[in-house]
Amino acid sequence: MYDFEFHNPTKIIFGKGSHHKIGEVLKKDGVKKVLFVYGQSSIKKIGLYDDVVKSLIDNGIEFIEHGGVKPNPVLSHTKEGIEKAKRYKVDAILSVGGGSVLDEGKAIAVGAVSDVDVWEYFLGKREITKALPNYTILTLAATGSEMNGYAVITNEETQEKLSIGSIHTFPKVSILNPELTLTVPTSYQAYASVDAIAHVIEWYFTCSVCPNISNLLVESVVKSVIDTTKRILKNPQDYDARAEFMWTATLALNGITRPGYKDGVYINHMIAHSLGALYDLPHGACLSIVIPAWMWWYKDKNPSQFERFARQIFGLSSKEEGIKALKKFFKEIGAPVSLQDGGIPSSDIDKIANHVYNTTAKIWGLDKIYTPEKLKEILYLALRSNIE
Repeated sequence: MYDFEFHNPTKIIFGKGSHHKIGEVLKKDGVKKVLFVYGQSSIKKIGLYDDVVKSLIDNGIEFIEHGGVKPNPVLSHTKEGIEKAKRYKVDAILSVGGGSVLDEGKAIAVGAVSDVDVWEYFLGKREITKALPNYTILTLAATGSEMNGYAVITNEETQEKLSIGSIHTFPKVSILNPELTLTVPTSYQAYASVDAIAHVIEWYFTCSVCPNISNLLVESVVKSVIDTTKRILKNPQDYDARAEFMWTATLALNGITRPGYKDGVYINHMIAHSLGALYDLPHGACLSIVIPAWMWWYKDKNPSQFERFARQIFGLSSKEEGIKALKKFFKEIGAPVSLQDGGIPSSDIDKIANHVYNTTAKIWGLDKIYTPEKLKEILYLALRSNIE
Protein backbone atom coordinates (compact mmCIF):
# COMPACT_ATOMS: atom_id res chain seq x y z
CA MET A 1 0.00 0.00 0.00
CA TYR A 2 1.55 3.30 -1.11
CA ASP A 3 1.21 6.51 0.98
CA PHE A 4 -1.64 8.83 0.00
CA GLU A 5 -3.82 11.78 0.96
CA PHE A 6 -7.54 11.70 0.20
CA HIS A 7 -10.08 14.50 0.35
CA ASN A 8 -13.40 14.92 -1.44
CA PRO A 9 -15.47 17.97 -0.46
CA THR A 10 -18.53 17.38 -2.68
CA LYS A 11 -21.93 16.79 -1.10
CA ILE A 12 -24.16 14.38 -3.04
CA ILE A 13 -27.97 14.55 -2.98
CA PHE A 14 -29.19 11.34 -4.62
CA GLY A 15 -32.69 10.14 -5.46
CA LYS A 16 -36.01 10.63 -7.20
CA GLY A 17 -37.15 14.22 -7.57
CA SER A 18 -33.97 15.51 -5.94
CA HIS A 19 -33.39 18.15 -8.63
CA HIS A 20 -36.32 20.15 -7.24
CA LYS A 21 -34.14 20.96 -4.21
CA ILE A 22 -31.59 23.05 -6.13
CA GLY A 23 -33.10 26.44 -5.27
CA GLU A 24 -33.31 25.51 -1.60
CA VAL A 25 -29.68 24.31 -1.63
CA LEU A 26 -28.43 27.54 -3.20
CA LYS A 27 -30.48 29.73 -0.86
CA LYS A 28 -29.17 27.87 2.19
CA ASP A 29 -25.60 28.52 0.99
CA GLY A 30 -26.28 32.25 0.58
CA VAL A 31 -26.10 32.22 -3.21
CA LYS A 32 -28.17 34.98 -4.80
CA LYS A 33 -27.19 34.91 -8.48
CA VAL A 34 -25.95 32.04 -10.65
CA LEU A 35 -24.77 31.46 -14.17
CA PHE A 36 -27.11 28.69 -15.38
CA VAL A 37 -25.02 26.52 -17.72
CA TYR A 38 -26.67 23.84 -19.87
CA GLY A 39 -26.37 22.06 -23.22
CA GLN A 40 -28.37 22.06 -26.42
CA SER A 41 -32.06 21.25 -25.90
CA SER A 42 -32.40 17.97 -23.98
CA ILE A 43 -33.11 19.53 -20.56
CA LYS A 44 -35.99 21.48 -22.11
CA LYS A 45 -37.41 18.40 -23.82
CA ILE A 46 -37.60 16.41 -20.58
CA GLY A 47 -39.01 19.32 -18.54
CA LEU A 48 -35.90 19.70 -16.40
CA TYR A 49 -35.27 23.28 -17.51
CA ASP A 50 -38.72 24.35 -16.28
CA ASP A 51 -38.26 22.51 -12.98
CA VAL A 52 -34.91 24.19 -12.34
CA VAL A 53 -36.19 27.65 -13.25
CA LYS A 54 -39.18 27.23 -10.94
CA SER A 55 -36.98 26.10 -8.05
CA LEU A 56 -34.65 29.07 -8.57
CA ILE A 57 -37.51 31.60 -8.77
CA ASP A 58 -39.33 30.11 -5.77
CA ASN A 59 -36.19 30.57 -3.69
CA GLY A 60 -35.33 34.05 -4.94
CA ILE A 61 -32.26 33.00 -6.93
CA GLU A 62 -31.47 35.24 -9.89
CA PHE A 63 -30.00 33.44 -12.90
CA ILE A 64 -28.18 34.30 -16.11
CA GLU A 65 -28.51 31.66 -18.83
CA HIS A 66 -25.58 30.16 -20.69
CA GLY A 67 -26.94 27.40 -22.92
CA GLY A 68 -25.51 25.67 -25.96
CA VAL A 69 -22.63 23.69 -24.47
CA LYS A 70 -21.39 21.15 -27.04
CA PRO A 71 -20.87 17.41 -26.31
CA ASN A 72 -17.14 18.19 -26.61
CA PRO A 73 -17.15 21.62 -24.88
CA VAL A 74 -15.11 24.26 -26.68
CA LEU A 75 -12.96 27.12 -25.47
CA SER A 76 -14.78 29.88 -27.37
CA HIS A 77 -18.11 29.06 -25.72
CA THR A 78 -16.38 28.72 -22.35
CA LYS A 79 -14.95 32.22 -22.73
CA GLU A 80 -18.43 33.55 -23.51
CA GLY A 81 -19.58 32.06 -20.21
CA ILE A 82 -16.67 33.62 -18.36
CA GLU A 83 -17.54 37.02 -19.81
CA LYS A 84 -21.18 36.64 -18.67
CA ALA A 85 -20.14 35.53 -15.19
CA LYS A 86 -17.93 38.59 -14.82
CA ARG A 87 -20.36 41.04 -16.38
CA TYR A 88 -23.29 40.00 -14.20
CA LYS A 89 -21.17 39.37 -11.09
CA VAL A 90 -22.64 35.93 -10.35
CA ASP A 91 -22.03 34.24 -7.01
CA ALA A 92 -21.81 30.70 -8.34
CA ILE A 93 -22.09 28.42 -11.35
CA LEU A 94 -25.04 26.04 -11.77
CA SER A 95 -24.36 23.37 -14.39
CA VAL A 96 -27.26 21.19 -15.50
CA GLY A 97 -26.45 18.37 -17.92
CA GLY A 98 -23.86 15.70 -18.60
CA GLY A 99 -20.12 15.74 -18.05
CA SER A 100 -19.49 18.20 -20.88
CA VAL A 101 -21.76 20.81 -19.29
CA LEU A 102 -20.22 20.22 -15.87
CA ASP A 103 -16.71 20.53 -17.32
CA GLU A 104 -17.45 23.83 -19.01
CA GLY A 105 -19.04 25.08 -15.81
CA LYS A 106 -15.85 24.32 -13.89
CA ALA A 107 -13.71 26.10 -16.46
CA ILE A 108 -16.00 29.13 -16.27
CA ALA A 109 -15.74 29.03 -12.47
CA VAL A 110 -11.96 29.30 -12.79
CA GLY A 111 -11.96 31.99 -15.47
CA ALA A 112 -14.57 34.11 -13.73
CA VAL A 113 -12.19 34.94 -10.87
CA SER A 114 -9.03 35.27 -12.96
CA ASP A 115 -7.52 38.11 -14.98
CA VAL A 116 -5.60 35.79 -17.34
CA ASP A 117 -6.70 33.70 -20.31
CA VAL A 118 -8.33 30.56 -18.88
CA TRP A 119 -6.48 28.42 -21.45
CA GLU A 120 -3.24 29.08 -19.58
CA TYR A 121 -4.53 26.83 -16.79
CA PHE A 122 -5.11 24.02 -19.29
CA LEU A 123 -1.60 24.48 -20.69
CA GLY A 124 -0.17 24.13 -17.19
CA LYS A 125 1.20 27.68 -17.21
CA ARG A 126 -0.95 28.78 -14.27
CA GLU A 127 -1.97 27.09 -11.05
CA ILE A 128 -5.62 27.26 -10.00
CA THR A 129 -5.80 28.97 -6.62
CA LYS A 130 -9.50 29.84 -6.54
CA ALA A 131 -12.78 29.44 -8.41
CA LEU A 132 -16.41 30.35 -8.04
CA PRO A 133 -18.40 27.66 -6.18
CA ASN A 134 -20.14 25.37 -8.64
CA TYR A 135 -23.28 23.30 -8.23
CA THR A 136 -24.47 20.57 -10.56
CA ILE A 137 -27.52 18.57 -11.60
CA LEU A 138 -26.46 15.50 -13.55
CA THR A 139 -28.41 14.17 -16.55
CA LEU A 140 -25.87 11.72 -18.03
CA ALA A 141 -23.83 9.46 -15.78
CA ALA A 142 -20.38 8.84 -17.27
CA THR A 143 -17.55 11.21 -16.48
CA GLY A 144 -17.71 11.42 -12.69
CA SER A 145 -17.38 15.19 -13.08
CA GLU A 146 -20.12 15.62 -10.49
CA MET A 147 -17.72 14.54 -7.72
CA ASN A 148 -14.24 15.48 -8.88
CA GLY A 149 -12.21 18.55 -9.74
CA TYR A 150 -11.40 17.65 -13.36
CA ALA A 151 -12.58 19.42 -16.50
CA VAL A 152 -11.74 18.87 -20.18
CA ILE A 153 -12.11 21.58 -22.83
CA THR A 154 -11.26 21.63 -26.55
CA ASN A 155 -9.51 24.61 -28.10
CA GLU A 156 -11.11 24.46 -31.53
CA GLU A 157 -8.54 26.84 -33.05
CA THR A 158 -5.47 24.78 -32.09
CA GLN A 159 -7.27 21.38 -32.03
CA GLU A 160 -6.05 20.73 -28.49
CA LYS A 161 -8.22 18.89 -25.97
CA LEU A 162 -6.72 19.44 -22.53
CA SER A 163 -7.70 19.17 -18.89
CA ILE A 164 -7.47 20.92 -15.55
CA GLY A 165 -7.77 19.49 -12.08
CA SER A 166 -7.94 21.23 -8.74
CA ILE A 167 -9.45 20.96 -5.28
CA HIS A 168 -10.99 24.38 -6.01
CA THR A 169 -13.12 23.04 -8.88
CA PHE A 170 -14.88 20.22 -7.03
CA PRO A 171 -18.64 20.88 -7.08
CA LYS A 172 -19.91 22.08 -3.74
CA VAL A 173 -23.16 20.13 -4.15
CA SER A 174 -24.17 17.69 -6.88
CA ILE A 175 -27.71 16.46 -7.35
CA LEU A 176 -28.10 12.98 -8.86
CA ASN A 177 -31.62 11.96 -9.86
CA PRO A 178 -31.52 8.70 -11.85
CA GLU A 179 -34.95 9.54 -13.34
CA LEU A 180 -33.21 12.19 -15.45
CA THR A 181 -31.14 9.50 -17.20
CA LEU A 182 -34.09 7.35 -18.32
CA THR A 183 -34.14 9.00 -21.75
CA VAL A 184 -30.39 8.67 -22.43
CA PRO A 185 -30.02 7.00 -25.88
CA THR A 186 -28.43 3.56 -26.06
CA SER A 187 -25.45 4.95 -28.00
CA TYR A 188 -24.58 7.37 -25.22
CA GLN A 189 -25.17 4.70 -22.60
CA ALA A 190 -22.52 2.62 -24.38
CA TYR A 191 -20.05 5.53 -24.40
CA ALA A 192 -20.81 6.25 -20.74
CA SER A 193 -20.07 2.63 -19.82
CA VAL A 194 -16.72 2.70 -21.60
CA ASP A 195 -15.79 5.99 -19.92
CA ALA A 196 -16.60 4.68 -16.43
CA ILE A 197 -14.55 1.53 -17.01
CA ALA A 198 -11.66 3.59 -18.39
CA HIS A 199 -11.57 5.75 -15.28
CA VAL A 200 -10.74 2.81 -13.03
CA ILE A 201 -8.62 0.50 -15.21
CA GLU A 202 -6.03 3.12 -16.19
CA TRP A 203 -4.29 3.08 -12.78
CA TYR A 204 -5.18 -0.57 -12.18
CA PHE A 205 -3.09 -1.67 -15.17
CA THR A 206 -0.20 0.83 -14.89
CA CYS A 207 0.45 0.66 -11.13
CA SER A 208 3.80 -0.49 -9.74
CA VAL A 209 2.23 -0.90 -6.28
CA CYS A 210 -1.24 -2.42 -6.59
CA PRO A 211 -2.94 -3.05 -3.21
CA ASN A 212 -5.64 -5.68 -3.06
CA ILE A 213 -8.28 -3.37 -1.59
CA SER A 214 -7.85 -0.91 -4.47
CA ASN A 215 -7.94 -3.75 -6.99
CA LEU A 216 -11.16 -5.06 -5.44
CA LEU A 217 -12.77 -1.63 -5.62
CA VAL A 218 -11.82 -1.28 -9.29
CA GLU A 219 -13.10 -4.73 -10.13
CA SER A 220 -16.39 -4.04 -8.35
CA VAL A 221 -16.87 -0.89 -10.43
CA VAL A 222 -16.13 -2.72 -13.69
CA LYS A 223 -18.49 -5.59 -12.81
CA SER A 224 -21.23 -3.14 -11.85
CA VAL A 225 -20.82 -1.19 -15.09
CA ILE A 226 -21.07 -4.35 -17.19
CA ASP A 227 -24.08 -5.68 -15.26
CA THR A 228 -26.07 -2.44 -15.14
CA THR A 229 -25.31 -1.56 -18.76
CA LYS A 230 -26.70 -4.89 -19.94
CA ARG A 231 -29.82 -4.33 -17.83
CA ILE A 232 -30.28 -0.80 -19.15
CA LEU A 233 -29.91 -1.83 -22.78
CA LYS A 234 -32.44 -4.61 -22.21
CA ASN A 235 -34.88 -2.24 -20.49
CA PRO A 236 -34.03 1.50 -20.71
CA GLN A 237 -36.77 2.26 -18.15
CA ASP A 238 -35.16 0.10 -15.43
CA TYR A 239 -34.81 2.72 -12.69
CA ASP A 240 -32.77 0.53 -10.36
CA ALA A 241 -30.25 -0.27 -13.09
CA ARG A 242 -30.01 3.43 -13.99
CA ALA A 243 -29.54 4.33 -10.32
CA GLU A 244 -26.81 1.75 -9.75
CA PHE A 245 -25.03 2.78 -12.92
CA MET A 246 -25.21 6.46 -11.98
CA TRP A 247 -23.60 5.90 -8.58
CA THR A 248 -21.05 3.48 -10.06
CA ALA A 249 -19.94 6.08 -12.62
CA THR A 250 -19.56 8.62 -9.80
CA LEU A 251 -17.43 6.23 -7.73
CA ALA A 252 -15.27 5.49 -10.78
CA LEU A 253 -13.69 8.95 -10.68
CA ASN A 254 -14.34 10.51 -7.29
CA GLY A 255 -10.91 9.37 -6.10
CA ILE A 256 -11.99 6.43 -3.96
CA THR A 257 -10.40 3.73 -6.15
CA ARG A 258 -6.96 5.35 -6.45
CA PRO A 259 -5.50 5.55 -2.91
CA GLY A 260 -2.69 3.07 -2.36
CA TYR A 261 -1.73 2.75 -6.01
CA LYS A 262 1.68 3.98 -7.14
CA ASP A 263 2.73 5.22 -10.61
CA GLY A 264 -0.66 5.03 -12.32
CA VAL A 265 -1.29 7.14 -15.44
CA TYR A 266 -4.25 7.92 -17.68
CA ILE A 267 -2.61 6.87 -20.93
CA ASN A 268 -5.81 5.85 -22.74
CA HIS A 269 -7.36 9.21 -21.92
CA MET A 270 -4.24 10.89 -23.26
CA ILE A 271 -4.66 9.28 -26.67
CA ALA A 272 -8.46 9.57 -26.66
CA HIS A 273 -8.26 13.32 -26.05
CA SER A 274 -6.37 13.73 -29.32
CA LEU A 275 -8.91 11.63 -31.21
CA GLY A 276 -11.68 13.77 -29.75
CA ALA A 277 -9.92 17.01 -30.65
CA LEU A 278 -9.12 15.93 -34.20
CA TYR A 279 -12.37 14.15 -35.13
CA ASP A 280 -14.96 15.50 -32.65
CA LEU A 281 -15.98 11.96 -31.66
CA PRO A 282 -17.74 11.25 -28.34
CA HIS A 283 -15.17 10.72 -25.60
CA GLY A 284 -16.38 7.21 -24.78
CA ALA A 285 -16.13 6.22 -28.45
CA CYS A 286 -12.51 7.41 -28.55
CA LEU A 287 -11.74 5.35 -25.46
CA SER A 288 -13.35 2.15 -26.77
CA ILE A 289 -11.16 2.43 -29.87
CA VAL A 290 -7.96 2.95 -27.89
CA ILE A 291 -8.33 0.76 -24.79
CA PRO A 292 -8.16 -2.77 -26.31
CA ALA A 293 -5.22 -1.77 -28.53
CA TRP A 294 -3.30 -0.21 -25.65
CA MET A 295 -4.05 -3.20 -23.40
CA TRP A 296 -2.65 -5.59 -26.00
CA TRP A 297 0.45 -3.40 -26.41
CA TYR A 298 0.99 -3.09 -22.63
CA LYS A 299 -0.13 -6.51 -21.31
CA ASP A 300 3.36 -7.98 -20.81
CA LYS A 301 4.57 -4.97 -18.80
CA ASN A 302 2.24 -5.77 -15.87
CA PRO A 303 1.12 -9.36 -16.53
CA SER A 304 -0.17 -10.16 -13.04
CA GLN A 305 -2.72 -7.31 -13.19
CA PHE A 306 -3.89 -8.32 -16.66
CA GLU A 307 -4.25 -11.95 -15.62
CA ARG A 308 -6.12 -10.89 -12.49
CA PHE A 309 -8.47 -8.73 -14.58
CA ALA A 310 -9.29 -11.64 -16.89
CA ARG A 311 -9.93 -13.92 -13.92
CA GLN A 312 -11.89 -11.54 -11.69
CA ILE A 313 -14.02 -9.85 -14.36
CA PHE A 314 -14.64 -12.58 -16.90
CA GLY A 315 -13.63 -15.83 -15.19
CA LEU A 316 -10.90 -16.40 -17.78
CA SER A 317 -7.31 -17.51 -17.27
CA SER A 318 -5.08 -15.52 -19.61
CA LYS A 319 -4.44 -11.82 -20.09
CA GLU A 320 -5.14 -12.16 -23.82
CA GLU A 321 -8.55 -13.69 -23.15
CA GLY A 322 -9.41 -10.85 -20.77
CA ILE A 323 -8.57 -8.20 -23.36
CA LYS A 324 -10.64 -9.94 -26.03
CA ALA A 325 -13.57 -10.29 -23.63
CA LEU A 326 -13.55 -6.58 -22.79
CA LYS A 327 -13.34 -5.67 -26.47
CA LYS A 328 -16.24 -8.02 -27.17
CA PHE A 329 -18.30 -6.28 -24.48
CA PHE A 330 -17.58 -2.87 -26.01
CA LYS A 331 -18.65 -4.17 -29.42
CA GLU A 332 -21.80 -5.82 -28.08
CA ILE A 333 -23.04 -2.60 -26.47
CA GLY A 334 -22.48 -0.66 -29.70
CA ALA A 335 -19.20 1.15 -29.05
CA PRO A 336 -16.59 1.37 -31.84
CA VAL A 337 -13.57 -0.88 -31.32
CA SER A 338 -11.25 0.18 -34.13
CA LEU A 339 -10.13 3.29 -35.97
CA GLN A 340 -12.10 2.03 -38.94
CA ASP A 341 -15.26 1.87 -36.82
CA GLY A 342 -14.69 5.51 -35.91
CA GLY A 343 -14.22 6.54 -39.53
CA ILE A 344 -10.54 7.35 -38.98
CA PRO A 345 -8.28 6.43 -41.92
CA SER A 346 -5.01 4.56 -41.40
CA SER A 347 -3.24 7.34 -43.29
CA ASP A 348 -3.88 9.61 -40.26
CA ILE A 349 -1.89 7.50 -37.78
CA ASP A 350 1.27 9.59 -38.05
CA LYS A 351 -0.75 12.77 -37.56
CA ILE A 352 -2.55 11.36 -34.51
CA ALA A 353 0.66 10.08 -32.89
CA ASN A 354 2.39 13.43 -33.33
CA HIS A 355 -0.67 15.26 -32.01
CA VAL A 356 -0.75 13.12 -28.85
CA TYR A 357 2.99 13.53 -28.35
CA ASN A 358 3.08 17.30 -28.88
CA THR A 359 0.02 18.12 -26.76
CA THR A 360 -1.09 16.00 -23.80
CA ALA A 361 1.98 13.75 -23.58
CA LYS A 362 4.28 16.73 -23.09
CA ILE A 363 1.97 18.53 -20.68
CA TRP A 364 1.50 15.37 -18.60
CA GLY A 365 5.23 14.56 -18.69
CA LEU A 366 4.74 11.27 -20.54
CA ASP A 367 6.59 12.20 -23.72
CA LYS A 368 9.73 10.30 -22.68
CA ILE A 369 7.74 7.05 -22.34
CA TYR A 370 5.18 7.50 -25.10
CA THR A 371 7.22 8.63 -28.08
CA PRO A 372 5.60 9.06 -31.51
CA GLU A 373 6.97 5.65 -32.51
CA LYS A 374 5.38 3.88 -29.53
CA LEU A 375 2.13 5.75 -30.00
CA LYS A 376 2.05 4.59 -33.61
CA GLU A 377 2.50 0.99 -32.47
CA ILE A 378 -0.62 1.33 -30.32
CA LEU A 379 -2.60 3.05 -33.06
CA TYR A 380 -1.73 0.35 -35.60
CA LEU A 381 -3.14 -2.21 -33.17
CA ALA A 382 -6.31 -0.12 -33.11
CA LEU A 383 -6.73 -0.52 -36.86
CA ARG A 384 -8.01 -4.06 -36.57
CA SER A 385 -11.47 -5.03 -35.41
CA ASN A 386 -10.09 -8.24 -33.91
CA ILE A 387 -6.85 -8.57 -31.97
CA GLU A 388 -5.14 -11.91 -32.50
